Amino acid sequence: MKQRKNLVGLLAAGLSLLILLTACQGKSTSAGSGDQSTEGRRAEEPKVVTFLVDKDSDFTGAQAVIDAIEQQLGIRTEVEVRAGGTEGDNIIKTRLATGDMADLFWYNTGSLLQAINPERNIMDITDEPFAAQLTDDFKRSASVNGRLYAVPQGSTQAGAILYNKKIYRDLGLSVPHTWKDFIANCEKVQAAGLIGVIASLKDSWTSQLFILGDEYNVKALQPNFPEEYTANRAKYATNAVARRGFEKIAETGRFLNRDYLATTYDMAAEMLAEGQGAHWAILTQALSTINTNYPDKIDDIGVFGIPGDDPNNHGLTVWISNGLYIYKNTPNAELAKQWVDFYVSQEGVSIYSSARKPDGPFSIKGITLPADSYAGVREMQPYFNDGKTDVALEFESPVKGPNLEQICIEVFSGITSPQAAAAAYDQDVQKQAVQLNLPGW
Repeated sequence: MKQRKNLVGLLAAGLSLLILLTACQGKSTSAGSGDQSTEGRRAEEPKVVTFLVDKDSDFTGAQAVIDAIEQQLGIRTEVEVRAGGTEGDNIIKTRLATGDMADLFWYNTGSLLQAINPERNIMDITDEPFAAQLTDDFKRSASVNGRLYAVPQGSTQAGAILYNKKIYRDLGLSVPHTWKDFIANCEKVQAAGLIGVIASLKDSWTSQLFILGDEYNVKALQPNFPEEYTANRAKYATNAVARRGFEKIAETGRFLNRDYLATTYDMAAEMLAEGQGAHWAILTQALSTINTNYPDKIDDIGVFGIPGDDPNNHGLTVWISNGLYIYKNTPNAELAKQWVDFYVSQEGVSIYSSARKPDGPFSIKGITLPADSYAGVREMQPYFNDGKTDVALEFESPVKGPNLEQICIEVFSGITSPQAAAAAYDQDVQKQAVQLNLPGW
């Protein structure tokens, strides 16, 4: 039995030696061709990036660009879908914390960006060539400590006044460049038996646009307002410039549709499209709603910024797109940068816009809007070209009270004065600022 074990052991050892010698011989006789074969196999490996997106965001435009990137760059995109809202926010933070993030992902710009520690988790793209194409407004909203971390996910939109251009033509009205001229236009519209200002307060979030969309005018007079406000050194009740938004709500009360408290967002879109009323203060995403439901009326809808008091400084308050970010520790950094470079190019934007019409201009310099863009979006472009835009306050300050919608509704209804509303809102934001542990509160 012992001899049998030795024999088996010798045979096994000999077989192992034979395999080893054969392997060495094969390697030594074909070292050059073997290396080339390996390189060839690597070159043939598919180029793939992963992309985490929000299920609540419109993906039509991005999908068109993804298809073009695969066709033209040979980079295939594996799309992962996450939940929206707070659940989706937690998914982003968890995946970053565990090192399990996709190569590319969508997330907020503005004050919420700091919540995901960009310096630790996101690729700094400040010095990438495509970063030079982005507008200053976007760069401010997607930067932390002077370093840029995102490109735009999609187009901008504005908090503005959508107006019926047919009514304006019929009544001989011009786009107003001061608040006084806007009120005069409302009076003429009402005198013609039409609604001067449409309000859709059944959907309470729409009540805020006169004050949120007035931010350009606030910043025009007080450029440091966001910083002062965030540091608790500026209050709506004691700051006449900031309080003006509440006053504008009150001053439109006499021009409203009778059933403004029961009017929904969709009903307001219909009223504007069908020419029942002339003006609606809303986010310009409403253009897509009108185009979907009343495509034959979309060219009748124009856009202008909420006027201030200086006719030579009529601007537009802009809601910056969410950001498209590259994960800092991606193993596919170069592919991801090629992907992003194409996404923000003129070709990429044109492909995006052919699949999904933008609700505003893009935060990218030198981009030409498609000829079939909404008429209202084309009216927004000169504000961008002339540098007459500024971002909404929420992109520069995390301080926003939860009760602003209801406070604005009370002002529309005449229940609360602008001064009382401003004081109530100051109290509302204080609770939130304390919860956020902001300095100075």
